Amino acid sequence: MPLTRILGIATFIFALDRVLKYWVVEGMDLVNVGRIEVWPPYLNLHMAWNEGINFGLFGSGSDVTRWVLIGIALLISLGLLIWFRKAKGFWLQASVGLVVGGAIGNVYDRLTYGAVADFLNMSCCGFENPYAFNVADVAIFVGAVGLVFLDVKQGKKKRKR
Repeated sequence: MPLTRILGIATFIFALDRVLKYWVVEGMDLVNVGRIEVWPPYLNLHMAWNEGINFGLFGSGSDVTRWVLIGIALLISLGLLIWFRKAKGFWLQASVGLVVGGAIGNVYDRLTYGAVADFLNMSCCGFENPYAFNVADVAIFVGAVGLVFLDVKQGKKKRKR
């Protein structure tokens, strides 16, 4: 049951990421338009192709980097699925599903486009954010935070027994 729930959440995140990327990148033609103001200055759609990891780090544009990042994402996803396949608790399972679904969404982009399609840009309070991200990135971040805090919390419970 835990693995089924994890895979279900991962599939939902992957599908949501694909639908939104298709709608924004292809349907709204953000590739050619470049920028669409949605709720300025708080939320804008800004097309960015990320060839690296967070904030474009290690984005050399080489095929070697692309394939290494695909391999790392797949290995981490597989590792999480194996490690947490019997995880107890909905939130821990959801956290794994978020990370895996987001990672696979970004892998799909690297396979399809050669880079990750980022388009969400948020700014506030006089700060102009130069970076864009996507739904998969949000899922990975939220899932990773959940894994850190929920796994630590469960580890403390195990030690008390």
